[in-house]
Amino acid sequence: MSENMRSYLDFEKPVAELDAKVDELRALAAGGSDIGEEIVRIEDKAASALHELYASLTPWQKTQVARHPQRPHCMNYIETLITEFTPLAGDRKFGDDEAMVGGFGRFRGEAVCVLGQEKGNTTESRLKHNFGMARPEGYRKAVRLMEMADRFGIPVLSLVDTAGAYPGIGAEERGQAEAIARSTDACLGLGVANVAVIIGEGGSGGAIAIATASRVLMLEHAIYSVISPEAASSILWRDSTKAQEAATNMKITAQDLLRFGVIDQILKEPAGGAHRDAASMIATTGDAIAQAFNDMRGLDAATIRQQRRQKFLDIGRKIG
Repeated sequence: MSENMRSYLDFEKPVAELDAKVDELRALAAGGSDIGEEIVRIEDKAASALHELYASLTPWQKTQVARHPQRPHCMNYIETLITEFTPLAGDRKFGDDEAMVGGFGRFRGEAVCVLGQEKGNTTESRLKHNFGMARPEGYRKAVRLMEMADRFGIPVLSLVDTAGAYPGIGAEERGQAEAIARSTDACLGLGVANVAVIIGEGGSGGAIAIATASRVLMLEHAIYSVISPEAASSILWRDSTKAQEAATNMKITAQDLLRFGVIDQILKEPAGGAHRDAASMIATTGDAIAQAFNDMRGLDAATIRQQRRQKFLDIGRKIG
């Protein structure tokens, strides 16, 4: 990503000021000024400030990072990690939902079924993908693909990044809750290995519907929650300005969720978040996915189902 096009979050202001100073000095250096040592000094200072800042992010700050518009999205991972990707469309009942991406391809030479929510990165693509908020037909498409993968013994990879399932009237009329429930049930019942990666936002049932997997991985600054901090603060305190407090109390960070046993592994992000070095983040994620699938290699369908069932029962017992 070009540094000149970088978007800063509000809490990153000190880093933004240092980066701006570096750009200013580089412009002077291009004009003939001998200030190379000063540029290096400011660059080191900016890097140190970035590391220090991201080493102690609050849950609300992590929420902002998880929603960063330049964070790599589902299709970025698919385009890099999956070869011969063939997207499939439609739920065979109502229509297609482009918020939910699904298809088959090869991951490091082996067949894989891929599901994921795509948010889009331009105004046009965000509208096309409904900001990653899937409708019932999106979840029914996911079920169709999971059933196909199960039939042919193909493992399933889910890339989760959604604020939640779409709450529109039409979606409710077409059975949004039932579609989410059936997708969750399909995930839990797979006789093949499935791996879910929370790459950004893991919002409510919209995320769980494709994330009830044998292995759940989560990026360091991603979030996973039953409701957004803003909505929680509006419900609990009747005050949407208490979103920061809600984010802390809800335990939505990867670090909290690993402690509770909700996720299995945290994937470390580059300094400054995944959006600062998307290529590195995607490579790290690919390695972790490969290891997760490799850990389940050779297991029969009954064992896979039993282990997955036990995993989620253990979560309930541990938190309860």
